[in-house]
Amino acid sequence: MRNFINFLRSKTFLIQLGLALLVLALLVLVMMQWLKSTTNHGEFVEVPDFSKMSVQDMRDAVERSNLRYEVIDSANYDPDYPRFSIIAQNPPPGNKVKENRKIYFTVNPSGYKKVTVPEIIQNSIRNATSKLRAVGLDVERITYIDEIGEDMVYYVKYKGKNINAGEKLPKTSKIELVCGNGDRTERSKIKADSDSE
Repeated sequence: MRNFINFLRSKTFLIQLGLALLVLALLVLVMMQWLKSTTNHGEFVEVPDFSKMSVQDMRDAVERSNLRYEVIDSANYDPDYPRFSIIAQNPPPGNKVKENRKIYFTVNPSGYKKVTVPEIIQNSIRNATSKLRAVGLDVERITYIDEIGEDMVYYVKYKGKNINAGEKLPKTSKIELVCGNGDRTERSKIKADSDSE
């Protein structure tokens, strides 16, 4: 035990301990430099604003910025953006990210998806409007014809043409409802003619 304590105090041990600590410090320094170079430590790229860019322009800009990308199709058409343009990105513009970071894009589709026209003939205006709005269609105008069913839907029109339940129209399409005005004069006239016979 005494010899071991004397060895720990010896000049040889202290030199070896110093060399070991020096090698360890050098190893740590080399490892830190290697990590810094491989992870681009401290080197960031500012994410550009890709909003409203076409997909091709976005690809070019991503490559120039040393980034990667993934395109996610959008389910909802946004009329404020050109067709097939970028409507959203993650991370958002201005964020600082490392080179080769993947940016996720949402692309505006070519138009609104199509929805099915519900059965609204012989419904009240109120019920018909509710059913149309529920599927994403709008009532642009209501016109009236001489029919006994007041405010009852007799025809449905889109761009001036009669349409039937089950037909497909782009979402947000404007519909015209042709409804009865409650005019009973025609019926009274028919009854009067039959009574006179």
